[in-house]
Amino acid sequence: MQDYTPAIAFENIEKNFGSLKVLQGITGSINRGEVVAVIGSSGCGKSTLLRCFNRLETINGGRLVVNGMDLSHPKLSQTQLRRLRSQVGMVFQQFNLFPHLSVLENLTLAPRQVLGKSRSESEEQARFYLEKVGLAQKAEVYPEQLSGGQKQRVAIARSLCMNPQIILFDEPTSALDPELVGEVLLVMQQLAQEGMTMVVVTHEMQFARDVAHRVIFMDKGLVAEEGSAREVITEPKSDRLRVFLSRMSATF
Repeated sequence: MQDYTPAIAFENIEKNFGSLKVLQGITGSINRGEVVAVIGSSGCGKSTLLRCFNRLETINGGRLVVNGMDLSHPKLSQTQLRRLRSQVGMVFQQFNLFPHLSVLENLTLAPRQVLGKSRSESEEQARFYLEKVGLAQKAEVYPEQLSGGQKQRVAIARSLCMNPQIILFDEPTSALDPELVGEVLLVMQQLAQEGMTMVVVTHEMQFARDVAHRVIFMDKGLVAEEGSAREVITEPKSDRLRVFLSRMSATF
């Protein structure tokens, strides 16, 4: 039976850093199999929202349920956190690969330690996903031997090795040289076509318009506008969004 409950549901969630209110009562949901792009100026709360979704940040108010797990409580057990992190992958802006481990070792570490998979099973899966992101020949090299685009594709493959039901992308192309952006976006587009639930914080407006099902525009810790990708990006309703898109227009 198909599960129609949202992959992520959040109601009036708040996040403060001291006296600074970063999220000011945000409500929304992410459906299973949906690709949602979160856009907005730096400092508007996009990345903080994403980090709340896998409990890298704890909310200060409201209700947040991710893949059936209630993350509203201030404390979760290590077992709950491990289960959450195995179901919700995260791809960071700065790759976060272990420099002293080979690509293959980077991909097999978490499946072995968190999921309890054998070395042979983990390596077989890692090679499968390296093939999927076009880096099968890089299994034995170290991160320093890779380009930025290759590192990010390895990071995506590493996330896939945990067999996640949701993947969060925190500005995955912002640290890349422009000529390397396309190779990462292509992998993400393939995942979207395969039905992966994805939340993508991005400044790549063309990707948001062409790949995302919905776009959420954040401003000053609030959801200022949301809707279908083409509607939000090609027919913005608010002056604030029109100004933002005009500044980003060189990217699409």
